[in-house]
Amino acid sequence: MSAKTKRGPRRVLHAATVIALLAGSAYLTVELRKEEQAKAPAIQAVTDTPALKSSGAGLTSSGKQSWERLQSPARTVLRGEAGAVLATFTDDARTATLTGPSRTFTEPTTTKSRVVTEDWVRLMPEPWHKGAEKEQWFKDWFKEFFGSKEDDLFAIAFQYVDQAPVKKDSEGISYAGDADFGPINPEGTPGNDYRLEESDFYDYLGIPYTFRNGTTMQPEAMRARSMDCSGFIRTVLGYRGRFPLMATDKLGDGLPRTANGMARSKLGSDVIELKGVGAESRPKSIDVLQPGDLVFFKLDERTKDRLDHVGIFMGHDTDGHKIFVSSREEVNGPTIGDKGGTSRLDGNGYYASTLRSAKRF
Repeated sequence: MSAKTKRGPRRVLHAATVIALLAGSAYLTVELRKEEQAKAPAIQAVTDTPALKSSGAGLTSSGKQSWERLQSPARTVLRGEAGAVLATFTDDARTATLTGPSRTFTEPTTTKSRVVTEDWVRLMPEPWHKGAEKEQWFKDWFKEFFGSKEDDLFAIAFQYVDQAPVKKDSEGISYAGDADFGPINPEGTPGNDYRLEESDFYDYLGIPYTFRNGTTMQPEAMRARSMDCSGFIRTVLGYRGRFPLMATDKLGDGLPRTANGMARSKLGSDVIELKGVGAESRPKSIDVLQPGDLVFFKLDERTKDRLDHVGIFMGHDTDGHKIFVSSREEVNGPTIGDKGGTSRLDGNGYYASTLRSAKRF
């Protein structure tokens, strides 16, 4: 990735792009891809700046509510009048799971699996800590987003699956739509490194991007409309969700560039601790997983002690299986599909047997 890096002056974040990314309705049904998706976006420059905190006051209330502290991992749960969980907030994590209207996520071209969920995963302006429910920043945020139908991380993720329609901002930048995994590898063969890795969100967008530490990364034209597994996570959680991003695994602060860097990051909460990369290190139980958790895998022996794949846990499908979404070479982009291994974390399938850890960012 070093060939893409250069130092440069910070630029002003393109306001129209940010507004477009934070707006829009939830994408629930996959539409046919249009011909314009094949077009590479125009070149513009983007500079990262901190997101603004929510405004408003008070806590949304519906009947009697109670707060409860739980452990493993340390977290605070908001319960409703009948004891049902309304929201979960995990110490040191900015992602929160809120209960909201039921939605169905499907990808009919690649799988029969259907995820019907009332979980909405959103990013808070600050990491959670014990007692944060009493602080004004949280009350403001909760009032704005509890019950909101504004795009959450799941809705954003599905804006890049097979046949997802193009979404453009007012300047014509295509910030969403069916994404590839990466360009064809001239030295690869079908089923064996057929597509190149290392496509990040700025490659997909086709725009130079200046990170908070001043490092500017340049897109590669051949990687336009592409994102590898960690690039997909950085697109959803970082570029769209506004979680701070590192330029690489070593430059800057925030979400690292690779799956291995994310898994070993000191940020967030380790919900399934990484104990090794060998088969003997497969978690004994995955019941602790919560929708929105990042799940990490060891797929390729050539990467030695590095984890080499990452996805987002979405919850259970209608058959009761634990489903995740990730960007993969076999499907050529983000998917919850079955090609190259069924997207299940339970059982003894390809991904279930290669799961090694999980974090809540």
